[in-house]
Amino acid sequence: MYAAQYEELEVGLASLPSATPVRLQGRTLMILGDHVIYPLRYAKKDVPVTAARLRRATGFRADLIRRHGPEPMQQAFDLGLDELDEQEPHPDLALLSEDVKLVLVAYACSMTQGVMRIEWGSAELRSEDRYLIWHHHEPLHLPPRRETPLLLDH
Repeated sequence: MYAAQYEELEVGLASLPSATPVRLQGRTLMILGDHVIYPLRYAKKDVPVTAARLRRATGFRADLIRRHGPEPMQQAFDLGLDELDEQEPHPDLALLSEDVKLVLVAYACSMTQGVMRIEWGSAELRSEDRYLIWHHHEPLHLPPRRETPLLLDH
């Protein structure tokens, strides 16, 4: 399922005239104009996108959100000390222009229920607890669920 989210996004957006694929961390992401589109499964159950949080506060996803997400609504409290735990961002992020903005396509999905919720928008990452703070988000409408067809013996 992990790889399928990137593949589906690429297939869905590739036909748009301004869509450009870029390989980051071994996956193809799509750039539309000056926005990189990133899929994010935030839950395995039907919960609001405002409950979304990353598993880790470090790594590619966290660095992508920090570097290309919106400016934080509330600036970090500055004590005038240098950040001791500041790490270099993921090297693949150098492949993106600093001007590129991040659009998250966040969804709740399980193997048994499929996609239950899907929204798009922009969010910052709160480092102390890994929750996303949404600056803007709105739902994408899901197509009606298909019932599994009955197979009849002839």
